[in-house]
Amino acid sequence: MNSALLVLIIGVGLVVIYDFTNGFHDAADMIATAIASRSMMPVTAIVIVTIFTFLGPFIGGLAVADTIGQFVNIKGVQVAIAQAIVFSAVLAAITYNLITWYLGLPTSSSNSLTSGLVGAGLWTLGSSHIHWGMEALTEGHFEGFVKIITGMFFSPLAGFIVGFLLIKFFLKIFKHLSTDTLPFFKFSQYLSVSWLAFSHGVNDAQKGMGLITMLLLASGKIHSFMVQDWTILLCASAITSGTLFGGWNIIKTVGYDIYRVKIIHSLADQIGSAMVILGSAFVGAPTSTTQVVTTTLTGVGAGEHPHRVHWIKVKQIIAGWMFNIPISMLLGAIYSYLLLKLL
Repeated sequence: MNSALLVLIIGVGLVVIYDFTNGFHDAADMIATAIASRSMMPVTAIVIVTIFTFLGPFIGGLAVADTIGQFVNIKGVQVAIAQAIVFSAVLAAITYNLITWYLGLPTSSSNSLTSGLVGAGLWTLGSSHIHWGMEALTEGHFEGFVKIITGMFFSPLAGFIVGFLLIKFFLKIFKHLSTDTLPFFKFSQYLSVSWLAFSHGVNDAQKGMGLITMLLLASGKIHSFMVQDWTILLCASAITSGTLFGGWNIIKTVGYDIYRVKIIHSLADQIGSAMVILGSAFVGAPTSTTQVVTTTLTGVGAGEHPHRVHWIKVKQIIAGWMFNIPISMLLGAIYSYLLLKLL
């Protein structure tokens, strides 16, 4: 086996590890409210999320993969440099995922990955190789890094607003229902969790596909940016495997430390989150499942009893998001510096 092929295999392996950490990181967010509201058993919730996360990328298209894979221009770049950029971004995301998982903080795998790419790209190639998307923005189009940042910052806000409005709507139409309707609400959790998991698979699994395609393009295995079928299967399997393990520290934070969750809150959170994540995926804007689920739940709580929301915990989570981007950019730059010494 020659060294170039070995490096490519290592790179693909790192992307698989990233997808795995993304899976257990975000799976916790998706099932936290269903578990906290006692609507579903943990094992049942994880199985459902696993199945529909796997189906997502096969049905939902590849718009997010195209966005991720093409906003750092690696055409004509030396193979070692292009590989170092992708390796560094993945290592930055894995590092931040593991640290925040250990601390029980629901943070964004997507922010870590994209920020790591920018940090590595800026360090190795300079700003001219980053597809910022500013020219397209003046024409009213969202492309490149602008599209990513827009998705990352506006999707949490959209989640809060949708959660706020949904709980208002639910409380109005369901206020006269008796306890006899409890089985209906429990059953609805199976549908809403499935929808949320499908949305997660459509959006998040595609990020790894974009990275592997970048590696294949850099190594000359393909000559244009086109996601391969085996890449879809590999990334879907990796993120699904991670989902099976869950992230119980994060489940505690999202399910119990933000708002006292009942079935109606869980339903509003899952439906609202799925709407925002799936909508973003269809326009090719990468979003953070973690951020959307967390802000949607906060919006649900604020829509019912704002004073019962644990705003201190919410502020701690948001502070973690603010540190996410600069720390991941720094990690991306550091890893690229170290890797270029080795590759």
